Amino acid sequence: FLNGRVCYVFLLLFAFCAFTASCRRSAEPLYFSGRTMGTVYHITAIPETTLDDGQLTREIQETLESMNAGMSMFDRNSELSRFNSLSKNETMCVSAPFMDVFRVSSDLYRITGGAWDGTVGPLVNLWGFGSSGKGRGIPDTAAIEKARSNVGFHQIRVSDGHCLSKMENGLVLDFGSIAKGYAVDEIANLLKRRGVQHYLVEIGGEVRAGGTNRGRPWKVGISLPVPGVAADRILGSLELRDRAVATSGDYRNFRVIGGKTYSHEIDPRTGWPVRNKVASVTVISDTAVFADGLATGLMVMGEEKGIDLVNSLPGVSCLFVIREKGRQKTDSEFRTVTSRGFPPLAR
Repeated sequence: FLNGRVCYVFLLLFAFCAFTASCRRSAEPLYFSGRTMGTVYHITAIPETTLDDGQLTREIQETLESMNAGMSMFDRNSELSRFNSLSKNETMCVSAPFMDVFRVSSDLYRITGGAWDGTVGPLVNLWGFGSSGKGRGIPDTAAIEKARSNVGFHQIRVSDGHCLSKMENGLVLDFGSIAKGYAVDEIANLLKRRGVQHYLVEIGGEVRAGGTNRGRPWKVGISLPVPGVAADRILGSLELRDRAVATSGDYRNFRVIGGKTYSHEIDPRTGWPVRNKVASVTVISDTAVFADGLATGLMVMGEEKGIDLVNSLPGVSCLFVIREKGRQKTDSEFRTVTSRGFPPLAR
């Protein structure tokens, strides 16, 4: 992090700064970074008043640790893992953050017609993209249908407002395509509670921007959706202010079986990886959690139905990047389609 400067304004203020972790002049950016949720995070905050960045560092870490404790698939003691270990019709009352994510998940499942489904895990594992690491070839029809019987967000019951139970033993929740967005929102809310109105929060590519970057909009790049391409190769950049953006794509996680490429984006309704030529989808909305999940759902829905859906959602816009000729290595092989309200990209 940046080293602070002591503010010599009043003797009283000097005394206060001497006993805090740091004291900064107005508008001096603070930078935070690290690892969380299996990825990396970067946070820029521009406070309008002096701020104890040591305390803020601890609060950011505590928030991220809380997210992992609630929604990690890899921690056997997490809230999510404990729910997944329940037997059919057992009930578990969950925390407020967990219920928040569940409600957003339920909305996404409904508006996408099941294209986004937080219980798709059995199919993801079957195709070799999940935490189990299983799956070498194309699964047979019987295996796909068996896995599909344990998929369906509608098979989770809600009682007493914050208690959940499942209707099938094999059903599991996976918030992997939405939890990072929720964590971004929680960090943004933390910053605002600490009086920071100008910030940029990014976790694993999911972003939320507040206010401005010293009077100018924050700029966020959209990756060029080509396998193996350098991180600094971008399709273009967006200008953001008080908005969130998330991108989902098929160009980093895929398998080649029998000479054919299979995306990690599985359609929960069919049990098969999607093959609709959508290379990536970028969504802009008020919250990162909604943008994060919706981008995944739109990858499955495809261009036409996806654009129709987004055009019906107030305050939401999207960009589809369509692959014209297989997995090409140049941006000339792509075309872009946007919904209403999506801002122009800067090059």
